[in-house]
Amino acid sequence: MALSLKVVAETSVFDYLRARFGHRFAPASLAPNDSGLPHRFRGRPVIAQPQADVTTDGGTIVSEALSHRRRPNLPIIDLGRSVFAPEETQQFEREAASFTQDYRMATSSRSALLTSDGEIELAHALDRKMRGLLGRSLRFRLVAAGSCGGCEAELAALSNVVFDIGRFGIQFVASPRHADGIVIAGAISVNMREALEKTYEAVPDPRIVVAVGACAISGGVFAESEAVLGGVPPSIPVDLWIPGCPPHPLTVLDGLLRLLGRLEDSSTPSPNRA
Repeated sequence: MALSLKVVAETSVFDYLRARFGHRFAPASLAPNDSGLPHRFRGRPVIAQPQADVTTDGGTIVSEALSHRRRPNLPIIDLGRSVFAPEETQQFEREAASFTQDYRMATSSRSALLTSDGEIELAHALDRKMRGLLGRSLRFRLVAAGSCGGCEAELAALSNVVFDIGRFGIQFVASPRHADGIVIAGAISVNMREALEKTYEAVPDPRIVVAVGACAISGGVFAESEAVLGGVPPSIPVDLWIPGCPPHPLTVLDGLLRLLGRLEDSSTPSPNRA
């Protein structure tokens, strides 16, 4: 009986390996025009037709991701608050806002996530000294500080055969002592603040902080709750802001590679130049 079970187990392993080699999946392309994203994918929003006659009293629109300037009275999109829901664009007259297929949205500052024309300044590379210390690799400790699990699922997908983040020398590790920085997901619940800050302090200097998803950036749909901080606290400086609810693996990968200086273009095109 033991021998027969062993044969079955070995056969199953070989069958699995044979099937895996037969998949022949190439890693996803990082070219914006060749990413293979489905038609239903909602990427970077743009202002397709700015409205000069839109008025506002300063109130919120849907999740407060889309709001207006008083002057010159044009729409502003806050990618840090957006959950990329169709309802967010339907609040504008004559469909002034729309979603594109562009997944490139990671920035180096919170303010860069605010745009009135669809153009944003993408993340820039770490300084030369920092990159010299890190070499060509990054090790991160993931901190789920009060999230629904969506961002963690997309981060886990980065390690599969489609995105294969390991080919770029980027890995997630089990201990902050072995990490170059932390990746934060979730709206940062009040009960998780101390754990988050201690994890950050446990990472050796110099350290990198990446905020992933609308919740980590601004609190997302939970921003008004008393149980959350509404994003990463000021005590933890953030080096990379990655919007989305949750962000697509390509959005995360694009931001991390820009942080390492592997990608050079610094901004996304506005609708007028696309």
